[in-house]
Amino acid sequence: MTGSRRQTPGQVFLYLCATGLVFYIICPFLWVLSASFQLETELFEQPPNWLPANPTIANYAYVFTGRIPSAYEERGLLRSPITQEARLLLPGMLNSFIVAVTVTIVNLVLGVPAAYTFAREKFRGRNGTYMFILGSRLLPTVAVAIPIYMTVNTLDLLDTKLALVLIHSAFTLPFTIWVLTLYFRSLPREIEDAAMVDGCTRFGTLRYMVLPLAAPGLAAVGAFAFLFSYSEFLFGLFTTQSINAKTVPVLISAVANNPDSSYTLISVGVILSIIPPLVVALGFRRFITTGLVTSLSR
Repeated sequence: MTGSRRQTPGQVFLYLCATGLVFYIICPFLWVLSASFQLETELFEQPPNWLPANPTIANYAYVFTGRIPSAYEERGLLRSPITQEARLLLPGMLNSFIVAVTVTIVNLVLGVPAAYTFAREKFRGRNGTYMFILGSRLLPTVAVAIPIYMTVNTLDLLDTKLALVLIHSAFTLPFTIWVLTLYFRSLPREIEDAAMVDGCTRFGTLRYMVLPLAAPGLAAVGAFAFLFSYSEFLFGLFTTQSINAKTVPVLISAVANNPDSSYTLISVGVILSIIPPLVVALGFRRFITTGLVTSLSR
């Protein structure tokens, strides 16, 4: 029976740094989670309560049903416009989810054939077009904000989900094409050649042979597109004015900027808003890691 290896001082130091980094990242979210289950009066007690002394779901009930938490009535906070803004968080989450899912579908529908063409076909201007697509992703977002706003305004698409879908797709498609192009190039061409010898068309080869093998890459770019679109703030702020299209990052910002805002309701908004991207990240973490490592290692 062999004994366990002793950890070197360097490894111990590395583990301690990794543990400290994990706590540094997670602790703010744990505090927000704790605050979302506390009463407004309890949150400001001294010394502070790191864990709810009397856990309550009244803050969540307010967002979902509109029932006023008793802490607001005690402090006379019913005058605050927080009421309307906090109640809009759920429609904002639905808007964000619809836009993010649509952007993901657009990325896969347009990105797959584009990337496969760049990976397998030779045509005039291929390298120039490929570099132009990649270069467009290097533009700072702020640098193109005003031109994009003017374009959306000219097309009469302000305050619509379609505008957000088009904008987010323009920013995510270059990354999708780049990653999938590298991924398709990593697949053996012999499989495709054998399928075409047996009578399969180029599209049939892509559908039945390439896409199943490229599933990790597709999951990686799909998750990236979803997470980018769901959390995007700048264009959501510029191009939306009403709850018809406002996304959850914009609404949380509106709640937080209100001088009469409740920290407990802000915490509820943060917790609810991170659930969809957290589910996507955890559900596809294995595919995301495999897809990106495979693509970028080529």
